[in-house]
Amino acid sequence: MKILHTADWHLGKRLQEYSRLEEQTLVLDEICQIADQENVDLVLLAGDIFDTFNPAHEAVELLYKTLRRLSKNGARPILAISGNHDSTQFVEAPDPLARELGIFFYSRYDSVIPCGKLDSGIEILKSESGFIELKLPQAKHPVRVILAPYANEVSLRTYLGEENREEEFRKLLSAKWQDLADRHCDEKGLNLFLGHFFFMKEGEKPEAEPESERPILHVGGTQALFTRNIPSQIQYAALGHLHRYHDVGNDSIPIVYSSSPLAYSFSEADQEKKVVLIEAQAGQPVSYLPIGLKQGRPLFRVKFDNLADTLSWLEAHPYCFVEITFVADESIDATTRKAILKAHDGIVSLIPQLKNTGGQETFALHVDDLGKDMETLFRMYYQSEKGQEPNAQLLGLFKEIISQIDPA
Repeated sequence: MKILHTADWHLGKRLQEYSRLEEQTLVLDEICQIADQENVDLVLLAGDIFDTFNPAHEAVELLYKTLRRLSKNGARPILAISGNHDSTQFVEAPDPLARELGIFFYSRYDSVIPCGKLDSGIEILKSESGFIELKLPQAKHPVRVILAPYANEVSLRTYLGEENREEEFRKLLSAKWQDLADRHCDEKGLNLFLGHFFFMKEGEKPEAEPESERPILHVGGTQALFTRNIPSQIQYAALGHLHRYHDVGNDSIPIVYSSSPLAYSFSEADQEKKVVLIEAQAGQPVSYLPIGLKQGRPLFRVKFDNLADTLSWLEAHPYCFVEITFVADESIDATTRKAILKAHDGIVSLIPQLKNTGGQETFALHVDDLGKDMETLFRMYYQSEKGQEPNAQLLGLFKEIISQIDPA
């Protein structure tokens, strides 16, 4: 069986004042072409379908048109879960109608997908909270999928029945998943996990969340889940949330973030975006191959100290979004600024970086830095100016000062 894993479409997302909808249309078309060319049997969409809880009409229309095409009018099933950017009610609302096309939306842990056979021949053999077992007409063995959509603070409280503590959260979800795996996931079927959480190996440094993402490390008092929390019966874990393609799994279970289809912040500027093609059969280790996506404007962060080089680079890179840092002795003069902005239609930010009297560049913030907390910004500034981290005494003094600032 061939399976396509994708995630983090963020339909309707903007890059400041720039719409990305045209690019999203192109890259989703590319994903549909890949699914057809590879004769994919099943598609997994691992959350953050939309960028906001209340997406624009154009984003909703693009989703439905894409999923209808991706499902081959019902012949190819799609399992789609919600992420931390999605409204659980909004995502699951079209499910009764979408099911007729083999598209299954799942966003609430108390939801149960109805069993039964569709006109396409796809059959839901078993279903319960957080689990579905499918039988495809062309497949010899059934497909079992543990469904783990992102759960917000309210959902977690309801699910836990008490205040959410980090270790309790991990234990509860791990026990729930293990129970489902023990009861349903033997070697007579293909066993998958579809989730939208922050996973890491226990004891390792956490992977940085993308600057365009809402961090989920501390929502509801919870932190990252560990890869060991995924049951050993699982043959492949398809994840969403982190926008860089990588495998956080162990030697026996691939636990893979497929990446977003487009770069959504300048922290992703050097990343090749991908989908993952999985080949799997019951009782055997899976093989998987990341496939690079070509559509969409690349993002660049560049720095110049003269107008000629700036204009030359912009002319050589007409189809992109760019954040330019311009180093100057004084502020960027109006003539220079106008010439730069007129030369390209994708300049998201033009950041002046002034030299101090010693000829050294001074500390400058990027646009993406503005979302960081005060302590992080202070550490960045101190490192830039002094070449070292501030000591504990200085940090303590800084925290004391900012704690006395009147928010009003």
